[in-house]
Order: sequence, then structure tokens, then C-alpha cells
Amino acid sequence: MSIEVKVPVLPESVSDATIATWHKKPGDAVRRDENLVDLETDKVVLEVPAPADGVLKEIKFDTGATVTSQQVLAILEEGAVAAAPAAKAEAPKAEAAKPAAAPAPAASKSADLSPAGQRVATENKIDPSQVAGTGRDNRVTKEDLVNFMRSGSPAATPAPAAAKPTPGSRPEERVAMTRMRSKIAERLMQSKNSIAMLTSFNEINLAKVAAMRKELGEQFEKANGIKLGFMSFFVKAACEALKRHPIVNSSVDGNDIIYHGYQDISVAVSTDKGLVTPVLRDAQNMSFADIEKAIANYAKKAREGGLTLDDLQGGTFTITNGGTFGSLFSTPIVNPPQSAILGMHTIKERAVVENGQVVAAPMMYVAISYDHRIIDGKDAVLFLVDIKNQLENPQRMLLGM
Repeated sequence: MSIEVKVPVLPESVSDATIATWHKKPGDAVRRDENLVDLETDKVVLEVPAPADGVLKEIKFDTGATVTSQQVLAILEEGAVAAAPAAKAEAPKAEAAKPAAAPAPAASKSADLSPAGQRVATENKIDPSQVAGTGRDNRVTKEDLVNFMRSGSPAATPAPAAAKPTPGSRPEERVAMTRMRSKIAERLMQSKNSIAMLTSFNEINLAKVAAMRKELGEQFEKANGIKLGFMSFFVKAACEALKRHPIVNSSVDGNDIIYHGYQDISVAVSTDKGLVTPVLRDAQNMSFADIEKAIANYAKKAREGGLTLDDLQGGTFTITNGGTFGSLFSTPIVNPPQSAILGMHTIKERAVVENGQVVAAPMMYVAISYDHRIIDGKDAVLFLVDIKNQLENPQRMLLGM
């Protein structure tokens, strides 16, 4: 029986997808739930699994084609799996005379691959040691493997040590933007061009938060299995401040203002393909441990390319932490249709005056960028002062003050 393999139902905010990689070719045997193809959307890479055991009979669209929701991607002939494995049974004999498998460096590099990356490498017989890694510590990511397959040439591999640019040379390399990177650029320009955006700044003395983390951090980790970071303090403070300043938690829809009676906090996470903002839903009801675990889970999924569209949909307010990379000061850009974004920065010990004495304190500059069409400067400044007061006196968060 022939079965149609279709594009998954895409949310309203995602109109179409691009075929990034086919992991099977016509005639290949497939197992139920085995990944057939990767679809790249504006936000995430979707995997399309096989709906049943069988043989891939026909592929309707080549790599690079644009497809829409529920469009037929391929035809799968259900059953007939026995023939394909039988044909492959002799492969080991034919390969017996070949040299030993991949060299040791490949195994080492393979060990660093995420499960999704390992699958791409295995199914497409790619030696990870021949692929230039763009991940943290030069690790090879799933996207690196996909781009290597697209180029189909050693252009994506590291240059040999002897192939150094000659003195006076001006090397250049042209690489196409990924769909996600293009969409990020488009949304940033949309934000700049459609929002009357202003930014206000303040600074926060995090001495009491740091003292609390030092005093209770070890007990917190033992009790919850996760470290107590700074981000959970900022998320909780933002939720309390948004309750008292609901205009900052609103959005514009035509000539209407939509006030959200909940706090869905988008947390900016950096990936190899760009910045994504997974959402902590109903963050106002989450504990510190819930927040830390959710952020850690999102960070892991982002590194492994496992974020889903549901993870990224919605959000009423965004927090971004440029301090992770050492940023001291910045003006974050509002993430439409939201109306405001809070920017955290690196913590630096600076001289401050307390009770007439000059002391060293862990200080952080914070910024709020906001849509001035609906948020007045007074509202933005009072919101930021509210955040400051809570973090300089953390007990306020426990009392809802």
C-alpha cells in the first residue's frame, strides 16, 4: 500500500519550509519513525519521520525546494522492508578487503556529536573529522554536517596546514545565509522600521543576590539537581514587575492594545544558526528551580537542534543576557509583537557609595528597550526601577513587593 509522506502542519506564523536534507533516497528501506528528511523553517529544523515500515518509492521535491503545510513530500510503499535489508546483507563481504574504518581522530570527533548530528553523519557516511566545526570549542554540529552535504565538496573542510594564505593575499568566502539567519535579519529590520523604539538604562547592585547564591547555592543544587543562577532571579523579578506594570506586558494589534494576564517570558538563547527565544510559559507560577531546569533544558535542545516550534511560539516579554559573552552595555531590540525587552549585561566590581563609604560591589548595567507607541518613558523607567529594587532586596520577591 502506498502512503503519502506530508509536510507537518505548520503554525500560522510559519508559512512554508525549505527542504534541507534528504536522509533516504528512492529504493531505500525505512523503518517506522526513522527520520526521512529535515525541513528548515524560519525558526527551527523539523524532522519528518516515516509513518510506517516500507520502502521509499518516490521523492516529490529535491533539496532546496520550498514546501507548504501538508504538501506531499514523498511516497512510501508500506511493507517490502525485507527485500532492502537482504540486498545489503552482502555489503560486509564486499567491504572485507577494504582498509580499516575511519581513523582515530574521526572517532574522537564523532563522540562530540549530538544524537541528531550522529544520525546525519552515519546515514550519509560523513567523516566528522573532515568537517569544519562551528560549535563551541569547534565542535561539529548537525548544521555543519548539513552544510557540508549541500556543498558536496571539501570547501567545508578545514584547510590543510600547508595551505596558509600567502603574504599579501586577501582571501574571501561567500556563504549563503541559512533560512533562520535570513528570517532573524528580516525581523530585526521589521522591528527597527515599525516600532518607535527607545531604551532606558539603570544599574543594579547584585551583592545580596550573590550572597544568597553563596549561602544557599549548594543546598539548592542538592535539593533540585540544578545550580542556582542569576537568570532565575531576573525572571522572577520581571514577572512581579510585569504584574505591577501591565502595559510593559502588552502588545499592539492594529489600533488595539492587547493586555496579557499572564507572563510568558521569552529567554534569548544563542545557537550556531542565530539567536532563538524559547518561552517559559506561565513563568509567574514557576519556582526558581523550575526556571533553572527549563532554561537548562532549552539550552541543551538548542545546542542539539531539538527545539520545536511550540518551544518558540508566543511570549509576552523577552530577557536577553549579553553578559554571557562579556557585554557591558547594549541596546537590545524589541522582539515583535512584544512591546519590551530587558537586557542583562556582565557583572563588574565597581566602586559605589554606601552609607557615605566607598565600597566595591558587583554591579550590572540593565537596559529596557520598549515600543514608545504604547509605553511611555515613565512606565519603562518605573518598571526598570522595580526590577532594580527587587534584585537589590531579593526578599521582596518572596513577599510579592
